[in-house]
Amino acid sequence: MKKTIKVFKIISTLEAVSFLILLGIAMPLKYIWELPQLVQVVGMAHGVLFLLYIAFAVYVSQLLNWSVKKLFIAVLCSVVPFGPFYVERNYL
Repeated sequence: MKKTIKVFKIISTLEAVSFLILLGIAMPLKYIWELPQLVQVVGMAHGVLFLLYIAFAVYVSQLLNWSVKKLFIAVLCSVVPFGPFYVERNYL
């Protein structure tokens, strides 16, 4: 169980960082300087990490007996910048 939570923390951190890179670096490069290449790479990585985050959130919620509300908040935090850091700090 501890290993699963550790893996979820790693995925959560990577998902949050990829989202911040996508919003803070890749999107400005695409729309201001017309360089879309980074969005393609970071966007794909973020998409995969997002799906892994959701899957692990559901799995960890079952392991830790989270309420539906807590799981909903964890999933909602995945679409908010810095949200996964909140989940790590408060729910794990």
